[in-house]
Amino acid sequence: MAKRKWGKTLSTIASCIASLMIASPGARAEVRPGQTIAPQNASAVRNLVSPGVYYAVAHGMRMNIVPTTRIEWPPPYREATEKYSGQVRLSEDRRTVVGYVAGQPFPLNDTNDPDLAIKLVWNNVFRPITSDDYDLRFYDCQTQYVKPGQDQRIINDIEIGHYAGYDLVGRTEVDPLPIDPDYRITGRMWLFALYPILAPEESRGQGLIRWRYTDPNKGDDSWDWTPGTRRVRRLNEAMMSTATGTQTYDPDHYSGFNPKTEQYNYRFLGMREMLASVNATHSPEMTCPYDGGATACPEAWEMRRMFIVDAIPRRDRKDAPSALDRDTVIYLDAEAWFEPYIDTYDRRGQLWRSHIYWLTYRDRPVPDARVAVYPFKREFVVGAASIDVQGNVSTMCYLPGQHTPERECWYINMGAVSKDFCTVKSMVAAAP
Repeated sequence: MAKRKWGKTLSTIASCIASLMIASPGARAEVRPGQTIAPQNASAVRNLVSPGVYYAVAHGMRMNIVPTTRIEWPPPYREATEKYSGQVRLSEDRRTVVGYVAGQPFPLNDTNDPDLAIKLVWNNVFRPITSDDYDLRFYDCQTQYVKPGQDQRIINDIEIGHYAGYDLVGRTEVDPLPIDPDYRITGRMWLFALYPILAPEESRGQGLIRWRYTDPNKGDDSWDWTPGTRRVRRLNEAMMSTATGTQTYDPDHYSGFNPKTEQYNYRFLGMREMLASVNATHSPEMTCPYDGGATACPEAWEMRRMFIVDAIPRRDRKDAPSALDRDTVIYLDAEAWFEPYIDTYDRRGQLWRSHIYWLTYRDRPVPDARVAVYPFKREFVVGAASIDVQGNVSTMCYLPGQHTPERECWYINMGAVSKDFCTVKSMVAAAP
């Protein structure tokens, strides 16, 4: 599609999104297993994906339509839900949860519930994909322009040593269970670490630490390490929702919708059957040859039941985030409880960025894993694209990386990460 024609189409997306969301779950275009979706027949999925994903398809990404997969929760997470969910409730101001221990806080979801939107978001916070700890080792991200029908031309090639986290509450598989005693002392809900950057050379050694607190009025603590100055810098919370021109620094959208929950208002937009990639064929993921490497394709996409929630920054409060987005539309899989994609809109209400995630459902992250093997199937994120649809720029991340020394890559709920790993001291010590 010509750039001028797509620009005209883009300006109408925000105005029609409301009607897209309230359509009947049965009102679907005709797609069937065995069908391939490409730009030539992209209109067949226009009402089955978000506007951001439709942009990707119209610009070259291809989908292989496959039968729907049944996604089961990890048994320990399911058992924790059955044990503890009955005692969970929303706080009086409807901002946060009270009585949460482990598992899914709100497993019963009534579309007539006026509090459904915020409950869905808390289900996303305490989702089954990880509950204790995780360590993604040696992955890479490549930034390029979205160029339909052209070869990949990489603008920036990034390699990172660890994408890791430790949960202090909601633990289901690794001691201490179900709550780390430190949680009651510090109020920290989870810890995150991304370090060291291994390439490009000018960023080598850089890293990020982030701590999330249960207190709804306490913002995140975040620090980064810049090897050039060899200094640790405490970060302003507003930086967490600010994407750079190359789309590689946007922590509020790492692993889906990830800002502090209480700093947003939420609106339930509906439930629909839509396409998503939750049982991907490839790991490592494949670079799409049809859109300049902007996405992963061709890949398996299937019909899924999705909750759709609009997240709007609470700008009327002192603790409101300085988000550049007007709002974020979250598409949440009703079985996997992970967002296959989210779209963000700028202050003018026009589509700005789309974050697309490719997941797979198996008992190991890669077929030849020898250590990261589980007694049950679980979801793994194997690819993620952050696309600036206004600038036609995409950062595609491969999880695991395509050319990394660590093949197994994902270590989830295996005790691979401790609290000490998610500290400034450890980040600085790991810098090459």
